[in-house]
Amino acid sequence: MPFSISIDHSETTFPAQENETLLDAALKAGVELPYGCRNGSCGTCKALMVSGSVRYPFDLTPPALSAEDLAAGQILVCSAYATDDITLAAGSAAESDLPPPCVMPARVEHVEHVNADVMRLLLKLPDTVRMPFRAGQYINILQADGGRRAFSIANAPHDDEFIELHIRFIPGGEFTGHVFADMKEKEILRIEGPLGNFYLDETHQRPAVLVGGGTGFAPLKGMIEHALYIGLDKPLHLYWGGRTEADLYMRRLAEQLAHSNARVTFTPVVEDPLPEGGWEGRTGLVTHAVVEDHPDLREYEVYASGPPAMVEAAARLCISHGLPADRMYSDAFTFAHDGTAKKKWG
Repeated sequence: MPFSISIDHSETTFPAQENETLLDAALKAGVELPYGCRNGSCGTCKALMVSGSVRYPFDLTPPALSAEDLAAGQILVCSAYATDDITLAAGSAAESDLPPPCVMPARVEHVEHVNADVMRLLLKLPDTVRMPFRAGQYINILQADGGRRAFSIANAPHDDEFIELHIRFIPGGEFTGHVFADMKEKEILRIEGPLGNFYLDETHQRPAVLVGGGTGFAPLKGMIEHALYIGLDKPLHLYWGGRTEADLYMRRLAEQLAHSNARVTFTPVVEDPLPEGGWEGRTGLVTHAVVEDHPDLREYEVYASGPPAMVEAAARLCISHGLPADRMYSDAFTFAHDGTAKKKWG
């Protein structure tokens, strides 16, 4: 029998099997809970457990939970498995003004190689349909076999004629293989969205550091364009890292955003520059560049998007340099079982 999970002082209740996390159970039931990295590192999904009990994989406490958190009854819904019926504090529910997700058709309007292994897609919704979303959220592309492939929305909400996606080629990936080999303009896809809790905090003016790895640039691009459009008075420092210079596939656009707006700073970082490339910028790990430039992050907020190892390193390093854990927002990419790119959130 599944366990019953309830939100205190509300009518929200959903079942959770003993072999699924509370977050997976909530999403399956259509209940939106805050989450980010989905691996216990960022703390975005922290919730107060009013009653009940949980367990964690291998009986190990997730890194984002401190001894004080445990003593106060805090849990991480992305990593916790119910061992009893549970009641969560009312504040654990996501904000009610998030746009609700829905399923709709979308036509492939434009397909463009932006480097050897990244494709930029523009999707067109039906003329009578719009999909309100927050900059940084993502969509699922629904497959005929019932699978879902999740990709960040790379454009800002005000510029919603098309949905822009940045898709990296994954060797052996069924969907990305189709995108790169034979996807044609006018093809019809089914999409689901908007989804996710990765977006800018517009309620505070404190400076924000945005850290992207590879196609993790996509949601950060949307965030920056949105912030500039609404006149958000928040300094934004974008760090974008890649293994080689070619991985910074829209570097000119990032440079233009910084050159034309005093609130935006851009620092590209290349881990292993090619000798023939003549790279003269920062080298090494993008996460190290962040804390080298910002050794004291107590007054900042950080948004990290990209490969799980980079996102985890960013969370660990930034929190060790004073960043409050609840100001670490993350969006980690991983891969489906067939090798196709998707995301995990937590």
